[in-house]
Amino acid sequence: MTVLLLYVGVFWHLLLYLWKKQPPRYHLSLTLLVIAATLHAYILIPNLITPVGIDFNLFNILSLTCWLMLTLTLVFSTYRPVLALNILAIPVATFGLVVGALWRVPYQPLSQMGDGLEWHIVLSLAAYCVLFMAAIQAVLLHVQNRELKHKSVNRIWVSILPPLQTMESLLFDLLLLGFVLLTVALFLGFISVENLLAQHLVHKTFFSILSWLMFGILLFGRWRMGWRGQRAIKFTLLGFGLLLIGFVGSKIVLELLLGIA
Repeated sequence: MTVLLLYVGVFWHLLLYLWKKQPPRYHLSLTLLVIAATLHAYILIPNLITPVGIDFNLFNILSLTCWLMLTLTLVFSTYRPVLALNILAIPVATFGLVVGALWRVPYQPLSQMGDGLEWHIVLSLAAYCVLFMAAIQAVLLHVQNRELKHKSVNRIWVSILPPLQTMESLLFDLLLLGFVLLTVALFLGFISVENLLAQHLVHKTFFSILSWLMFGILLFGRWRMGWRGQRAIKFTLLGFGLLLIGFVGSKIVLELLLGIA
């Protein structure tokens, strides 16, 4: 309950200042969010790490992903003016907290995993979080660009968000970090999983590789041809959509519909 109150309190604090178009008490907000994220981790860890192994069921993964997203947002907030990401990360973290506390599915915890497989899982989740943040950043960039182009009367995103160039630079920072994490995660998966193309893994592998290719093409295009703007936004959202299908879609089908851990 304390974590939930902290999340809700900071969210409304940021939203109120956003509505007034005034800078919030930034350091106070970040301090409270660090406390909330720490308490969230204290709640999550016993559900995730059990006496018989790591329990990576669907809802634990959702909760962990949401928590990691908030944590990464806090890290970026120490050197980037990413107020909008903090506002969006709080509801996501709250959703993860509620999901992890209320829902469970029958699942056999993973035990006796090698170091390679453990790191594959951890880095996959980290890549997912960073690329999720990149997708949100792409949406914000699209909205901001549209307001500037159409000269909207109520240009709230233009007044609150950093300059367009800063937003775009942050997008590619996130994409590069996410791409590196995804590359290492896929490599560890190929060398650690005995049959990565088994029936219950082939869909996840296929869509993850497609997503990796999409992000790689975008970063190469940025480096060699200066790709930016709407092209960067479309590639980012398409790449994350493919990753989402492979990561979450496979979990839903296997655990909820087929009952396979």
